[in-house]
Parts: sequence; structure tokens; C-alpha cells
Amino acid sequence: MLFACTSVFAQKTREQLEREKSENQSKIREIQSILKQTSSQKNVNLGQLKALNQQINTYKRQIDLLSDDLELLDRELKVLEKKRQTLDSSLAKLKEEYGHMIYEASKRNAYFNQLVFLFSAGTFNQFVLRYKYLKQYTEARQGRAKEIDALQQQVMAERRRITSKKNQQKTVLDTRVTESTKLEGLKVKQNEVIQELSQKEIELRKQIAENKRATDLLEANIRRIAERERRERLERERKEREEREARRKAERERIARENAEREKKGEAAIVEEPKEEEPVVSSGMSEEETTLASSFTASQNRLPWPVKGFVSGHFGQRPHAVLKGVMVDNLGIDIQTTAGEPVRSVYDGVVLDVTEMPGMGNVVAIQHGNYMTIYAKMNGVTVRAGQKVKARENIGRVATDSDGTSELQFQIWKNTSRLNPENWLINR
Repeated sequence: MLFACTSVFAQKTREQLEREKSENQSKIREIQSILKQTSSQKNVNLGQLKALNQQINTYKRQIDLLSDDLELLDRELKVLEKKRQTLDSSLAKLKEEYGHMIYEASKRNAYFNQLVFLFSAGTFNQFVLRYKYLKQYTEARQGRAKEIDALQQQVMAERRRITSKKNQQKTVLDTRVTESTKLEGLKVKQNEVIQELSQKEIELRKQIAENKRATDLLEANIRRIAERERRERLERERKEREEREARRKAERERIARENAEREKKGEAAIVEEPKEEEPVVSSGMSEEETTLASSFTASQNRLPWPVKGFVSGHFGQRPHAVLKGVMVDNLGIDIQTTAGEPVRSVYDGVVLDVTEMPGMGNVVAIQHGNYMTIYAKMNGVTVRAGQKVKARENIGRVATDSDGTSELQFQIWKNTSRLNPENWLINR
């Protein structure tokens, strides 16, 4: 029973490890495709370096997983060896017992014949008892023989499993050596790209300045959209407040007219104040927008990725990939992918704005209550302002720059505050 429990636990761990290895291997293939695209250009570029960095990380992860695999195989082998030893011990004990039974039987046969033993019984009942004794003894010997045969089969099966595990262990070890060799090759290529890019400092600084201008322009446009939405919400709130006051005034006038009529008839006046209505929420959002914003908030760490690929530029201020002492600021995250990859909305919403901007290509802004998601560096946009979209709905494709890099700029805003998208997207 102990072995069965251990085996189930090991199997669960094995399944988890194999799943992680498979997922990481898929990432390696995905990044390899991206790296192949960026490497097809004559000159090295930042996109190529980012893909190399990510590929190195995935290979390191794969090597770590292979090391975990070797440790797991070692544990599994120890369990199998222990089980084999227990079976060997049980088999030896059974063989000893069986040998003793054969020896005892041979000694008895030397002293008396079984038929003589049976028919020398004094009574019929004694005859029956002697017959049962001989039969049980024979069956016991046969049972021991079957147990020995079954145990021998189990021992052989465990030895085959042990051999298989050892072969598997050798395969994993060889694979780890191969992956380590590939990793070293990637590191050599990484150093070559960094050295070549370092010689292009003037060009890189110019590129940083251009990116800064494009980012500032994009941020200004986003804030303009956010301010426009804020004004519209305030205007809706003002109109709702005026309508509420108008209804209260009309109600007061109605009561005043009824009281005047009652006074003419000599009746007592009605003492009644108009009922207070629920005030409009301070956010100025409609009921539908409030519900959408609430459900979006609950989707933190669960939003689907807007595009396949890997994070090539993280949120906030980060050191430049090549230039020492240079910081770059990212309003969201960059997701590097393959050319023409479809871009999808991460949540239900309404398209607020579709525009084309220098350095950012086509930019789509989608509203989710008081949240807003931004998708920049796109082409082939398939949505228009005012259109309702569903989660995972295609809204366009990723654009590819002159360096052959296909990279989506993705942002999340709440009102006029930018948020880190990596805290919202599902882990991959």
C-alpha cells in the first residue's frame, strides 16, 4: 500500500513537470520564430537583442526543468530499487519455505507410502481426515509454487522499469548537455549583438529620442481622450442633477396647487415634501459602465494576452538594453511577436478612438467603464470609434518596423492613471 501511494504522488509530480517542460518548449519555438524574423535583417537591432535575451531565459528555464527531471528520476529509481529489494526478499523467503516443504515431503515419502498411510486408518473418519491433510499439504506446496512464480514475474517487471528509468535518465542528461551547448551559443551571439549595437551609440540615442517623442505624443493623446471622457461624464452628471431638481420643483408646484385648491374648499392643506431621489454616482458613469468597470477590476491577473509573444519591454523606468546609464520609460509593456500577428481586445468594451500617430502606427483605445486599454504599433485596424467589442475579438494586426521587429505597445489606464499591464494579464 505504501508503494502505491508513493507511486501516485510521483506520477502527479511527473505530470506537472512534463507539462512545464512542454509549455517552455513551446515558448522556445515561438521565440525562435520571432528571432528568425529579426535576424533576417542585414543589420543587428534591439529587437534581435530582446529576442536573444528572452531565448536565453527560456533555455535556462528548460535546463532547470531538465535538472528537476533528473532529480525526480533519481527519486523514482530509489523507490523502484526499494520495491525490488522488498520483492527479492519476499521471493527468497518463499523459496526457502517451499524448499523446506519439499524436503519434509521427501523425508515422509522415504518412511511411508501415501496409500498405505490412507488405508491404514482405523476408521472412516480418520481416513477422511488423512486424505484432507494430504490434499491440503499438496495444495499448499502448489500455492507456494504459484506465489514464487508471480513474485518472479513482479521482480522481472520491476527490473525492466528500473532499466527503462535509467535509459530515460541518460536521455534527459544528454538533452540537458545539448540544451546547455545551445545556451552557450546563444550567449556568444548575444555578446556579439551587444558589441555591435554598442558601436552605434549615436544611432541608438537618436532612436531613444524619437521613441520619447512618439511616447509623449501618445500619452498626450490618451490624456486628451481621458479628459474628454471625464468632461462627458461630468456633463451627464450635471444633466441628471438638473433633471432631478426639475422633477423636485415640479412636484413642489403640484403640491402647492393641490393645497391652494384644498384651501378654497376649506380643507386642510397637505403636508408633503417631494421624495428624495438617489443621487447620481460621483463617477458620472452609467449603470452599464459601472458594471463593466467592476467586472474589469475583478479580472486582475486573469486578462488574456492581446497578442502572442513575450514581454520585450517592461512597465515604468528601466535601464536601456545597451547604453549604460540611460533610462527609458514605458507607459505600458511591449510584446514582441511575429509579423502580421492578430491583435485582440482583452475585455468587453467600446472603442473610444482609432488614430494614426508618428512612431506608433495605428492606435486603438477601448473603454471598459472607467478603465481604458491601449493598443499601439498596429496596422490593418478592423474596428471604428463607437463600436462595441467582445473579449478576444480581433481588432487589427501588429505592424513591423524597418528593423523587422513586430512589437505591440499595450497599456492599461484607470481614469488618468497608468497601470502595469503585467499585473493584469494571465501568467504564461
